[in-house]
Amino acid sequence: MAQRPWRRTAMKPPAPAAVGALLALALLALTHLPPAPEHSLLPLPASAPPGPPREAAAPLSAGQAHRRGLPVPRARLQQEQAPGRGRRRRGLERDVPHIPPWLSADDLQKMRLLSSGQVVSKSRVPAHGQIMRVRLRAAGDDAKGDAEGDVLPASPEGDCQDGRCGLIKRPGDLYEVLAFHLDRVLGLNRSLPAVARRFSSRLLPYSYTDGALRPIIWWAPDLQHLQDANNDQNSCALGWLQYQEMLQPHRPMPVARDAPCSSIPRSEWSRLALFDFLLQVHDRLDRYCCGFQPDPSEPCVEEMLHEKCRNPAELVLVHILVRRSAPSRLVFIDNAGRPQHPEEKLNFRLLQGIGSFPAVAVARLRSGRLQSLLLQSLRLDRELWESQGGAEGLRPLLQTIDRRAQILLRHIQEHNLTVFEDSPR
Repeated sequence: MAQRPWRRTAMKPPAPAAVGALLALALLALTHLPPAPEHSLLPLPASAPPGPPREAAAPLSAGQAHRRGLPVPRARLQQEQAPGRGRRRRGLERDVPHIPPWLSADDLQKMRLLSSGQVVSKSRVPAHGQIMRVRLRAAGDDAKGDAEGDVLPASPEGDCQDGRCGLIKRPGDLYEVLAFHLDRVLGLNRSLPAVARRFSSRLLPYSYTDGALRPIIWWAPDLQHLQDANNDQNSCALGWLQYQEMLQPHRPMPVARDAPCSSIPRSEWSRLALFDFLLQVHDRLDRYCCGFQPDPSEPCVEEMLHEKCRNPAELVLVHILVRRSAPSRLVFIDNAGRPQHPEEKLNFRLLQGIGSFPAVAVARLRSGRLQSLLLQSLRLDRELWESQGGAEGLRPLLQTIDRRAQILLRHIQEHNLTVFEDSPR
């Protein structure tokens, strides 16, 4: 017969009275113990630092696993090592997996200011009634001197010298945001940062706060303007015939300091011509619409400018601007262009006299990836992206730009034009 457990240890079974006494003493001791700390499910090891309970370890990246000798699919490792993969998301671009490499840190900083900066003062721009210049204060900025309700000085320089101002433009100018991204994708880097935004500041007129999406363009504080009130949108006065003469390859660039636009090299005009052709911007090189037959509703017809095409000596260029800090680099402004301009009326006059184009831009046009690169870039601007219906909504517009790119490439081939290597910035 099996022995009872108590007998195996040679101990006598405890008496019932003794058991009761022991239980009473245990209960008394428990009532005098200090209370356990809140949320302390398990005691931390003595060596563990204070802090919240440890979460499950994050999975290793492909690079970490590869360094530890673990097997990693080659495709995953190459994907994580691709250029630009390490740049983090924040603010404006928080929904984008990776920041495109063609956008600089300075671009992103200005885009964040434009997209979320608080409007602290405003002013009208002379001779531009539908454009408002505003001063912005970014989160974390010192609010001293930025009391809401201020009005900016009449001078464009005023208190915008620190680069904290922007131009709010008309809803119809929204394509300036696309133009900015196109400029960066092509490596031209001559347009000013631009984002789409809805405004609610009480400082602005109701027409600016009615919920309509508007572009806001960074205000470059050192743009060089002529003193002539009738020609203040130029840094230098340049006629069409002078411009064509400057483009002649067998003629040296003018060196006289007082010559119009003497500091601007031919390569800058090539960038401008390529950019304007893709967007069909006529207001710089052909504000008279001499390169196509305009509709009666075109401003060049309404303002009777088209009639001057018969006398080239009367034609002048507009919006030819440089910055005082970089007088040899053009600044592209008013870039909305004409996205609906018909293909049969493309303005080839914009390319007249141009003998070569920047290699980086031409390579992007030839890559067959222009649309996908633009989508990758435009995704950063969530307001524009959502208002246009995302990739599907933007696709028709990008297809138009891509078709113009193919026509430009055919023009380059048919005329045996060349490309030049140049620094993209």
